[in-house]
Amino acid sequence: MTNKLVVYITGTGNTRRVAEHLADAIGADLREIVPDQPFTDADLDWTNPNSRSSKQHADRSMRPALAEDPSIDGYDAIFLGYPLWWDTAPREVRTWLEAHDFAGKKLTTFATSSSSTRGALGEQLHDSAPDAQWIDGRRFDVDASEDELRVWAQSLGM
Repeated sequence: MTNKLVVYITGTGNTRRVAEHLADAIGADLREIVPDQPFTDADLDWTNPNSRSSKQHADRSMRPALAEDPSIDGYDAIFLGYPLWWDTAPREVRTWLEAHDFAGKKLTTFATSSSSTRGALGEQLHDSAPDAQWIDGRRFDVDASEDELRVWAQSLGM
């Protein structure tokens, strides 16, 4: 086990691809946050006010259950990836963050989005892991190269 963990949640597979490249680039372990109810195309329909993503946006207290909740034990540097939904992470990310003790751990985010950049820094998640040593994150395109990801990760000093 390395002391670096790349953990991610994905709706369409885009964040998974970036997470895999990041883990390879920095020699980190890779784990997925899996929602209890898998995402469907209908869930991701931002134009439908009754879609899952729209409901999560409307109810910020929502904490959906997880089918897989990756442990952070043994890691001191954690890279958390998610798609940007309404300028923030899916609520399952908060479920995961709030289930773990991040005291003494460095935590940063990487987000995927075809257009949005708001929410990529991860600032809106800080209250779900207040004891973490947060480092500003970044948004990446789905085709981010291992070299681009490696340079970014090294610049963080994690």
